Amino acid sequence: MVTTANFSPTNKSLSWFIGGLNYQIEHHLFANICHIHYREISKIVSKTASEFGIPYNTYKSFTSAIADHGRMLKMLGKYDSLQTAK
Repeated sequence: MVTTANFSPTNKSLSWFIGGLNYQIEHHLFANICHIHYREISKIVSKTASEFGIPYNTYKSFTSAIADHGRMLKMLGKYDSLQTAK
């Protein structure tokens, strides 16, 4: 759960269109459960993660998730440049 995130959890149309893949956390934890249940499962997983101090990453929109992914790639590119310069 540390390395993945959900996005657009309230967008039912997007969730239907992409088969629940906006619930990445639940998708990876419960791969054999139909995606139509991910919304309700996410409430349980989020609460449990909070109880155990585990991050539960969620982006409000698809755009915010893409923007953050771009920032991460930029950061990783800089990190690689620093490592190969040594």
